[in-house]
Amino acid sequence: MDGISLLTITVLAVFVGFEVVSKVSSTLHTPLMSGANAIHGIILVGAIIVAGQATHPWILAVGLLAVVLATANLVGGFVVTDRMLEMFRGRKPDKAALPGSAPGSAPGAAPGSAPGAAPGAGQGAAQGETGEKTEARR
Repeated sequence: MDGISLLTITVLAVFVGFEVVSKVSSTLHTPLMSGANAIHGIILVGAIIVAGQATHPWILAVGLLAVVLATANLVGGFVVTDRMLEMFRGRKPDKAALPGSAPGSAPGAAPGSAPGAAPGAGQGAAQGETGEKTEARR
């Protein structure tokens, strides 16, 4: 094949690849990235074989460049896949907050107490007691 044919095929492959990838929904992105990572692993093995059997310095340089780029592509694919999987995982609850307490309230504060309230506050306040009666009740 001559250079113009190879350039035409490359340009068409770039356009088709861009159109196909841009139409993929986020739900399908992670499984497709896992498959692409497997293919990139095969490409990396091929690049290592080519670089290992190089007899000319120019071929060795191109083979080593292919190994570096394939490695970067493979690692980047795993990083992107890990980030996408993080999006689908549930958020971890705050360890300091207790179930039923208001966000920002002190650990051990009663449910429904004001954020930042002392532990035990709000138990009698909801029933109309003053702070003195609450302290006397303890």
